[in-house]
Amino acid sequence: MLLILTHMAYFAVMYLLAASVTYTELGDLQNMRNTVFILGFLGAWRYSWAALNFTRAIIYRRIVYPIRKARVFKRFRDDDVKSHAFFMVTTYGMDVPVTLTVYKSIFEAAANAKDGATIVASVVEGADERLIRQIFETMPRDMRNVRLVLDRIKSKGKRDAIAKALRILAHFNPSHRDICVFVDGDTVVPEDIVAQSAPWFTNPKCGALTTDEGALIDRKNLYKDWFELRFNQRQVMMCSMGLSKHVLTLTGRMSVFRADLAMRPEFIEGVDHDFIDHWRLGRVVFLTGDDKSTWYWLLKNGYEMNYLPDVRSWSFESQPRDTFIDSAQTLMVRWFGNMMRTNGRALRLSPRLIGPFTWWSILDQRVSAWTTLVGPISVVLAATLTSFTIVPLYIAWVMATRYIFCIIIALFRGGWFPVTHPPILYFGQVVGAAIKTFVLFRLNKQRWTRQTAAEAKAVPLSEKQKAQESFVHHALAIAWLTLGVFFLSMV
Repeated sequence: MLLILTHMAYFAVMYLLAASVTYTELGDLQNMRNTVFILGFLGAWRYSWAALNFTRAIIYRRIVYPIRKARVFKRFRDDDVKSHAFFMVTTYGMDVPVTLTVYKSIFEAAANAKDGATIVASVVEGADERLIRQIFETMPRDMRNVRLVLDRIKSKGKRDAIAKALRILAHFNPSHRDICVFVDGDTVVPEDIVAQSAPWFTNPKCGALTTDEGALIDRKNLYKDWFELRFNQRQVMMCSMGLSKHVLTLTGRMSVFRADLAMRPEFIEGVDHDFIDHWRLGRVVFLTGDDKSTWYWLLKNGYEMNYLPDVRSWSFESQPRDTFIDSAQTLMVRWFGNMMRTNGRALRLSPRLIGPFTWWSILDQRVSAWTTLVGPISVVLAATLTSFTIVPLYIAWVMATRYIFCIIIALFRGGWFPVTHPPILYFGQVVGAAIKTFVLFRLNKQRWTRQTAAEAKAVPLSEKQKAQESFVHHALAIAWLTLGVFFLSMV
């Protein structure tokens, strides 16, 4: 009943906003017809792109994926080739209950691997090492077919931990049919992850795959609603990209790689010492975003990356800051920074190599950062220079369109949504676009949520000078965008 009442209140607010504009005031829209045209044109473009992705997602989830899955599983049964499972796990700064739950799931999944499993767990704290060993030794399963290696390292960052763990695993000489599951220390893996993953690697072109994700958050608040919406959106976009066999990210929480590829020296080096050479910032060494490095290495080498929509991992999520807005901003700066640092070099790859739709989707990541801001800028300019009439109508339009989007997203997932999802969706789009433009001019800014990571020393200038230079470039870009919107609105 409460859900129904909140949605009724949502529609009441939307109606009141639209009805607050009188017929006389509607005449003011004639003076803002160019603004309305801009909003309509961009809306039609963005909505057609969204409709295309929704359509592709449905085709993949309902038609293509079941066919592909049946084919690779049959091939796996017919080949009857052994597929050893390697697990690469990194643990740092996790609470004891989280570590208990995560490693129990990993050991359970490893015990279910019919051809045996090897686990290398990279840990920093001695307490974690003792706890993990105790969990392993007290598992209520026969663990004789599972080998556990605990790698105690100094805290030098996740990339260093991954590289060292992979070098240890390389000593076991994996074959091209073995798999390697990359797992974060806060992620609960499916018990059947090996059985669900191994058949896909009967295709020699398959380099990796990733799965659906869910969030484990104790508190019921905006932060939890935001994550639920994000993962629902992710399911749609991943299914769309899965149709092209090239997902746009191999999430660092849990992804599965062809073992012999993940343990090649050049692959490991790409994770351990990844960088880009920027025309203004010089060499930017990557600190965060290891999942983007692994994705790019496979992409540039022509490997396919699949998506399993019916397999889900669960990650423990804790709010990093006191407020929702501050927490969302902190995470988006890290996420979008990783995206933008890799986006440019991925665009330089040939569409023939990675596929035209994948290439266009990568381009859209960058273009949408600017087109999304055109709508709010147009409305602010129109309200300031012409009439405030457009503001309540724009808000009502946003409420209506985002509600429709949320319906489609929720139905695709197979559920419903709280009334907070439509405004959170708009918040994620607009604030996310603004943050993308921010990090685009500050690619050297990197910081983990839980770890302290220094900024890359890119050029021989002081940090203050680099920050000022980035601010000027960013401000000029926003100014030119605003001027262009103003010109189109006035013509």
